[in-house]
Amino acid sequence: MNFTGAKTGLQFRCSATWANGILKELICLSAFNIFLSITAVLGNILILVALHKVSSLHPPSKVLFRCLATTDLCVGLITEPLSVVSWMSATHAQWKLCRYTAFSTVIAGYILTPVSLLTASAISVDRLLALFLGLRYRQVVTLKRTYVIVVLF
Repeated sequence: MNFTGAKTGLQFRCSATWANGILKELICLSAFNIFLSITAVLGNILILVALHKVSSLHPPSKVLFRCLATTDLCVGLITEPLSVVSWMSATHAQWKLCRYTAFSTVIAGYILTPVSLLTASAISVDRLLALFLGLRYRQVVTLKRTYVIVVLF
């Protein structure tokens, strides 16, 4: 198949053809995304502070929760603001800025989403191991092994 004449998804997303019919929707979506971004940042900072103060949590579990909170904090600090800039640049016909921020949003999303999902899965496995292993849990789930898992993510 020959796609040389077809626009890519990012080119279409940052074009007057796409943006003209949905200007009001993009503005509303941007306002809602700003609210979600602020909520994500404040909520995850609160979680990180709480994890810093809690000493009763098993250290490997604490690492996993910190990883999840940090990943979600990055979504609130990077991905969501980039989306807003992309949508607002489309409403103001700033096509070059729109393409750069849309591309950056996709890249950040492709990096942060799997890390967040893998970390949530690891937390679930950690809790399952705590139930199944009982007293052996602290010998099997060590801080070093947890760091290896987080680095692999």
